[in-house]
Amino acid sequence: MISEVQFQDELQQIISNALREDVGPGDYSSLACIPNLARGKTKLLVKENGIIAGVAFAKMIFEYVDSDLQIETFIQDGMPVKKGDEVFHVFGSSQSILKAERVVLNSMQRMSAIATKTKFFVSLLEGTQTKILDTRKTTPGFRACEKWAVKIGGGENHRFALYDMIMLKDNHNDFAGGIPLAIAKTKAFLKENNLDLKIIVEARNLEEVQEIINSEGVYRILLDNFDFETTKKAVALIGSKCLTESSGNINENTIRNYAECGVNYISSGALTHSVHNLDLSLKAFD
Repeated sequence: MISEVQFQDELQQIISNALREDVGPGDYSSLACIPNLARGKTKLLVKENGIIAGVAFAKMIFEYVDSDLQIETFIQDGMPVKKGDEVFHVFGSSQSILKAERVVLNSMQRMSAIATKTKFFVSLLEGTQTKILDTRKTTPGFRACEKWAVKIGGGENHRFALYDMIMLKDNHNDFAGGIPLAIAKTKAFLKENNLDLKIIVEARNLEEVQEIINSEGVYRILLDNFDFETTKKAVALIGSKCLTESSGNINENTIRNYAECGVNYISSGALTHSVHNLDLSLKAFD
């Protein structure tokens, strides 16, 4: 995974680009009718039940826009919220609050939706040893926040990008001339370039699972679109040789069944690509 320094840099880049996109040369609506020295108060109001996420990120946005803004927080990231709850209050320059408003809301609504869905999936796995993982099926330019939201919801992060873990999927294996060759070439590449990266290899059937086991040195085997019975057989075949991950068309109706097959992880793109934003608003008050 990426370092904390890299992660924080990603967050700063997201904020910078979002404000560039939204504010551009200036928030002319506010500049036109609100005095420069005007001060105001706003509250982050919850309009839908769920899990709140993005509180810490919102503080980073407000800090980026105006370090003099003051925030009083009542509900922290990862906590359940219901319609009518107030998550935080913001005090300070009215122009600054309005400049940050849309970026804060867009981010928190998306992050809260992801955290809410992740929390639900985690609850479906309760009592098993299986952990839920996200994927790279994220919104371009917003990945760090979406993966952060998965963690807030109780899930775990898969690789961050193409550079922090090796993942040999079916196309890699086919283009490389088969699984044994793909793994052998990967090991040689890592050694030649002095890279210490874990290797995950995708299997489409039990024969490929055996090929991966025979190659050794693999961190995790991805069981792609296996049915329940074949997953059980694969888990038994792999044993303690490496970790296991199920993926492919897994939803709330099937996730428990896959967990009970004994896999270590289940990865789901739906955590980030199929969510409905949690309804939030930022309202002025006296």
